[in-house]
Amino acid sequence: MVSSDNSGGDNFRLAVLGAGPGGYPAAFHAAERGLDVTLVDARAQPGGVCLYEGCIPSKAFLHVAKLIREARHASDWGVTFGDPTIDVDALRDWKDGVVRKMTNGLGLLRRQHSVQYQQGYGRIRDAGQLNIESNGEVLPLDFDALIVATGSTPAVPRSLQVESDRVMDSTDALELRDIPQSLLVIGGGYIGLELGTVYAELGTEVTVVEALPEILSGVERDLVRILERSLRTRLSATHVNTSVASLEEVEGGIAAVIVDKDGVERTEVYERVLIATGRRPNSAGLGLERTSAHIDERGFIVTDQQRRTAEPSIFAIGDVAGDPMLAHKATAEASVAVEAILGEPSAFRPLAVPAVIFTDPEIAWCGLTQSDASALDIEATTVSFPWAALGRATASGRNDGLTRLVIEEGSERVLGMQVVGPGAGELIGEGVLAVELGARVADLAESIHAHPTLNESIMESAQVFYGRSPHYLTRRR
Repeated sequence: MVSSDNSGGDNFRLAVLGAGPGGYPAAFHAAERGLDVTLVDARAQPGGVCLYEGCIPSKAFLHVAKLIREARHASDWGVTFGDPTIDVDALRDWKDGVVRKMTNGLGLLRRQHSVQYQQGYGRIRDAGQLNIESNGEVLPLDFDALIVATGSTPAVPRSLQVESDRVMDSTDALELRDIPQSLLVIGGGYIGLELGTVYAELGTEVTVVEALPEILSGVERDLVRILERSLRTRLSATHVNTSVASLEEVEGGIAAVIVDKDGVERTEVYERVLIATGRRPNSAGLGLERTSAHIDERGFIVTDQQRRTAEPSIFAIGDVAGDPMLAHKATAEASVAVEAILGEPSAFRPLAVPAVIFTDPEIAWCGLTQSDASALDIEATTVSFPWAALGRATASGRNDGLTRLVIEEGSERVLGMQVVGPGAGELIGEGVLAVELGARVADLAESIHAHPTLNESIMESAQVFYGRSPHYLTRRR
């Protein structure tokens, strides 16, 4: 029987359901604060989807893809490598080794924090007890508070659900069973583009179809256009305003019925198909209907700013609690929920949650765009610094970048930042700090940045605002 009671019987018992980037930080933080914590997850070690089959393995493969691309372009600099020989088994083993090292590390940290761990599937019995299904047994676990951090899973439209190992979701694609000759990616969002470019660099002919009028819908278009120029040389084709009506396994592949914007159908056969049409929260089947907690029409658990549901003892964080469905947002929410459970003042009210698309070039942003500011009746302007004028980018053969600041008129406060280019995900942190601290554009312009670096573009963007960038001629304000 699982029990969180201690010998004194007076310890506050916290159960955490889900051991991903929201769940395990919540458990560790709560244990550090003296709570009696039990972490429940179906896997043998903490880590969740992000570590086992999402963020980390995909970035491992993206690193390899970037290496292959750089080796191919090195001939422009006078260094020529031969065509790469790819050992799929060794590449997969390396990726698995990265995951194993990190999950084992979390297992060690879990023990060092004295967090109890129960492998199994948790179901809510009522507002104070879980039932944990483990190895054919049902084990009750009493709690004083519960944090639900069950994450999300790939969402596959019913019309595209085909029983074939040739049809993959993102989890299947990261298993890298082989390198297919051709791959159809359904969905032009960040998951489809990241995984599609990995397979393309490994040698697969990749076609992307997107039902909306543009890929990466919702991302600033001039940033996306820079990525699109790169994708034209790497993907076989990208079709927007295009949908897939059906999939059928045929000899040698999957026949896809593709419908263009005019309703014209054609059938193409691909060796494999990747369905990357989004993710859905794992809120069904948890037993929340036995409590006062609510689930909205999109499947998200409804919470307040402390991540508390309508059931006072139950909290929800991460993907299951709403957009943006990002690992670092879940981690930030973990601290908020634990502090609320401890009775401390806390609220999840970030000004700048960074988002990164890990293609090559990367796209990253935080805070407000100019259109966001307009919607809020905030007068704002934007200033940009093109990487064509950036020394480090030129020396690296990567002028395909741009750094932009969104600035409030009058106060000159930094409201947001957007970056496209290699390493954009690393640069965006300075923008997050500027927005959260209410920095003025002068603070960035007058802070000395190392030369030559890519983050120098942030300082130069700020200097553009005042018309005094030494490397980019602009009108003086």
